[in-house]
Amino acid sequence: MPANLAEGHGRKGRDRMHHWRIAYGSALESRTHLELLQRAEAIEVQQATGALELLDRVCAMTWRLLHPRR
Repeated sequence: MPANLAEGHGRKGRDRMHHWRIAYGSALESRTHLELLQRAEAIEVQQATGALELLDRVCAMTWRLLHPRR
């Protein structure tokens, strides 16, 4: 995610958006992986909670990059 966000920042036009879309998708994938691990009881709820909150923030910030308010 960080690498795609940074690379998108250095690009222009559709290429920029492409990298940000990849970063957004990666954040969603990561969130899903953590939720699966949590449900499988492979990690504790407390361990996943902080990471899930951070991933939600990354998703929200990336969404704003993809859909700026005008």
